[in-house]
Amino acid sequence: MQVTAEDLKVLSRLVDDLCGVVIDESKGYLVESRLSSVAEEAGCKSFSELYYKARYENDKTIQSKIIDAITTHETLFFRDNSPFEALQHKVLPELIDAREKTAAPRRLRIWSAACSTGQEPYSVAIILSELIPNIASWDIRILATDISDAAIRQASLGFYRESDIRRGMRQEMLDRYFTRQGDGWKVQDAIRAMISYRRLNLLEPFRGIGPFDIIFCRNVAIYFTREARADLFNRLCAELSPDGYLFVGSSESLTDLGPRFTPQHHCRAVFYQPNRPTAPRAAAGIGAVPVGAR
Repeated sequence: MQVTAEDLKVLSRLVDDLCGVVIDESKGYLVESRLSSVAEEAGCKSFSELYYKARYENDKTIQSKIIDAITTHETLFFRDNSPFEALQHKVLPELIDAREKTAAPRRLRIWSAACSTGQEPYSVAIILSELIPNIASWDIRILATDISDAAIRQASLGFYRESDIRRGMRQEMLDRYFTRQGDGWKVQDAIRAMISYRRLNLLEPFRGIGPFDIIFCRNVAIYFTREARADLFNRLCAELSPDGYLFVGSSESLTDLGPRFTPQHHCRAVFYQPNRPTAPRAAAGIGAVPVGAR
């Protein structure tokens, strides 16, 4: 099935409206390769017919399949590694130290936005388990969201094939936090219990789902327009606690969004504290917690 210039124009506008991904005139091959099977499965003889059903008949099933086909689900455990090192050795120790002085000293809230098939939130939960010896006595909740229904379904199962599990997962963590099941591995219940999954479109209002101590929103806004990207990160700030941390992708920079997005560097990672008026002070004491203590 071939895409015409007019097909590409209207489908690009539809995709932008559905999930914020920008497809320019050079991406006709992307539409053909990813949406041909969607069109055929929907009984459409052309891309224009697919567009009509999705746009004017408001077919939610077709819209969902278009989103699943267009959005990228490429991910792995501990992706880019350095953000997770910063999380373990800098961010979490500082937060834990700061929370000791509050009415809820063992409460943490984390959001993995655009979580794809779950490797990121499971990686975060594993880091927490490695750092906090008595984690079962803590009130920790990780919200994991994605626009793709298929990705959320897979993530919530917590089951990964051998080829997926070996991408980023160290053997000692695999032995500690996963159970062999058939031809793959299942995340243990103690890790899965920290995470709740739900579908969420980052272009739409969040309706007060925070505040969060940490938000991961990595490698998704790079597909947005400049205006949508700026709007997204400003809305994410509204869901962060005053001393909360924001992680973005390794190739992303938010310095063009204003002085509140001054980058901080640790363990070769870059993160932001957009709601904090002054530079954070070094944490004391908590950094001595041994990694891997149980």
